[in-house]
Amino acid sequence: MQTSTKKTVFFLVISLIAVCIAAILSVFLGSTDISWQTVLSALFSPDLSDHQQIAILELRLPRTIGDLLVGAGLAGAGAMMQGMTRNPLADSGLLGINAGASFGLAICLAFLSNVSFGLTIIVSFIGAAISVFLVFGLLMMKRRKLDASRLVLAGLAVSMFLTALTQGISILTNTGQSLTFWSAGGTAGIRMDQLKIAAPVMIVALVCGILLSRQVSLLSLGDEAAQGLGLNLNRSKLFCLLVVLVLAGTSTALAGPVSFVGLLVPHIVSRFVGSRYEAIIPASMVCGSLLMVLADLVARTLNAPSETPVGLIFALIGVPAFIIISRKEGDNEA
Repeated sequence: MQTSTKKTVFFLVISLIAVCIAAILSVFLGSTDISWQTVLSALFSPDLSDHQQIAILELRLPRTIGDLLVGAGLAGAGAMMQGMTRNPLADSGLLGINAGASFGLAICLAFLSNVSFGLTIIVSFIGAAISVFLVFGLLMMKRRKLDASRLVLAGLAVSMFLTALTQGISILTNTGQSLTFWSAGGTAGIRMDQLKIAAPVMIVALVCGILLSRQVSLLSLGDEAAQGLGLNLNRSKLFCLLVVLVLAGTSTALAGPVSFVGLLVPHIVSRFVGSRYEAIIPASMVCGSLLMVLADLVARTLNAPSETPVGLIFALIGVPAFIIISRKEGDNEA
């Protein structure tokens, strides 16, 4: 146990250093060339009459902070979902949470005027909650076991249903153009005013996720084992689910429906920190931030000055990884 703890601490330290380096690169590099002297001046002695310095402060810096928060939120939510459901394929995107949050935002854009960002967070949370209710409701109606295949199928069905509703609303209300780039996923539109609202919510939820990691570890052993160890199943699952909803809903409000982050990262970190969710959840949050910052950096520089949607980058990586994980899960069940 002591060796495992040292290994986890070492991994977290290295990952945090990598996150800091990636964040610095994200501020210094972008779709347009800005000298490093100008970047330093913008950070330490800003001149608001300089357009390049304004771009650093109002575009690159909030975008980088948004990448850190969204990556940590999606990866943390994915790790918690995989532990709670004992399903290696669980992810906020695959379980329809992202689609639910997108549905809520589509309604916001279609039927409300002068929508504040605070309202979009609330509506995203409600949409995500509706999605989770539908997914688990479909399974609980016939009292079926929450195994991997049924959970993913229910999540995909709900996701397709809500996505169809979202598209229908956008077509009928002529809001499709507003939703197009947002639906592809990305943090290009994040500003400091938005972060002032979203960041405290995300930070509190991330801390709660870490505090609930022991309960997630017990839930990963199975309901009977967890209950035998003194865990209150209903209360623990409710708290964990609320944290997942806040993390996934707020992340979607910030960056759109970015899939596969929550699916991939927990599998990557478990190879380094082991199978205990006390280590997997915080490590996933750190590595999720790193992966999101790096993916966004690639999105900005790959085809500069044009941008590649971050969602496309994750889809290219995530689909093959999903197939590999699915095949491994099938071999284990066999």
